[in-house]
Amino acid sequence: MRAARLIKMVLLLQSRPSMTAAELARELEVSERTVTRDAQALSEAGVPVYADRGRAGGYRLIGGYRTRLTGLARGEAEALFLSGVPGALREMGLEDAASAARLKVSAALLPSLRDAPRTAAQRFHLDAPGWFRETPAPGLLPAVADAVWDDRRVVARYRRGDTEVERELEPYGLVLKAGVWYLCARVPGQEPSERGPSGAGAHRAYRVYRIDRFTAVEAVTGAGVGTTAGTGPISGPEPGTGPGTGSDSGPGTGSGPARFARDPEFDLPAFWAERAEQFARSILRAEVVVRLSPEGVRALPHAVDAAAAREALAGADGAGADDDGWVTVTLAVESEEVARTQLTALGAEAEVLAPASLREWFAARAARLALLYGPGA
Repeated sequence: MRAARLIKMVLLLQSRPSMTAAELARELEVSERTVTRDAQALSEAGVPVYADRGRAGGYRLIGGYRTRLTGLARGEAEALFLSGVPGALREMGLEDAASAARLKVSAALLPSLRDAPRTAAQRFHLDAPGWFRETPAPGLLPAVADAVWDDRRVVARYRRGDTEVERELEPYGLVLKAGVWYLCARVPGQEPSERGPSGAGAHRAYRVYRIDRFTAVEAVTGAGVGTTAGTGPISGPEPGTGPGTGSDSGPGTGSGPARFARDPEFDLPAFWAERAEQFARSILRAEVVVRLSPEGVRALPHAVDAAAAREALAGADGAGADDDGWVTVTLAVESEEVARTQLTALGAEAEVLAPASLREWFAARAARLALLYGPGA
């Protein structure tokens, strides 16, 4: 246990100029006092760990020290080959690069681990899209992925209702959710708002776009961040450079693609989790009052938004069940129309009490069903 932690500490220090005790403690999931003891143990073992004192201090390796303790265990090698998502890589135009990388890693493995790609592929497969839905990859996804890799500012045209909107964007990251691709991007010129509890990601300046609604994506060209001298079609990286390399010019220099200075504090997973939660809550604009049987209580989270179901059932805990064992809940829903479809799935295990218009709809539906299935039908 400790040996593995010491090796990880050396590899962390090898990959960065320096790290504070707090940063190392967070990465290693130990206390800062343990970090101090581990640094002393490494130093006594001949690893040149140097501690800089003071507020801006930290730990670093001196003399260009490099460890050779970089071999992979079997579990690590198999996990490495699980990290790729073949369908997503193919849709972004990165299938060839990923295949070449896997071959190089396979060639570098010890002979006893050469079967790791095969054993991982035999045991795990990710199929992201939901059932019964064809989700073709957006045609502009490879162009957007190139811009994300290379920090290139773009002008995107996208459909908003019956109109098209054009906006300049700084593409920060791509998210694949239930087979649908989204772009998380910053609008140039808008300052970030206060950060959320995670310390990153919660910015009003960042927005989310469905890529299948894009109709055109062009690279911004010219000098200077925030200055648009023109646009041009996005092309992929030069042969042999791979994703994220692009040209040698810095942000917005020369006459090539204008690049933006990426916020190093931006946390894509945290940002997406926050926006996804906000979206799920924002669409629940209506309320219905429903009386549920015990079976209806169990089925409710599977018929409606799970978080809304939990909140509704939690709010009903104080009142308890009636004489028939049924409970009455106030449920947040997207609209009455959506509630019709969702609550129909509960059948006779749910009785709509309000609003009156929704109760009347279910009463009329029940009457039609009685005509179809009642005696003499």
